Amino acid sequence: MAAPVGPYTPAVRAGPWLVCSGQVGITPGDTPVLAEGLDAQVRQAMANVAALLEGQGLGWRDVVKATVFLADIADYVAFNEVYVEALGDHRPARSVVAVAGLPLGALVEIEVWAYSGADTGG
Repeated sequence: MAAPVGPYTPAVRAGPWLVCSGQVGITPGDTPVLAEGLDAQVRQAMANVAALLEGQGLGWRDVVKATVFLADIADYVAFNEVYVEALGDHRPARSVVAVAGLPLGALVEIEVWAYSGADTGG
């Protein structure tokens, strides 16, 4: 999992909910590197989200809401191709918005809410 690039917690448990902060396409490690190109950034951002989910015993099937920020709305179709490939037939509620800029010059950022179905005590 990539380390946070700011003063925030990557994932917070609230009872049966897991709220994952937005993830960009940076590689994990001591010196995070932003992947090159939209396809690679989407794949890495989704891998970073998956690592947060897996760290709490959850997976993409537990995601009920995703919010996606794109630096260029023209990337919407290309983003969807990778997103559908990763999620298969699972379709959480989702918003996609274009923004003026993202951390580290990223092209995409993905945040999710996941539901575990059980209250794990926060």
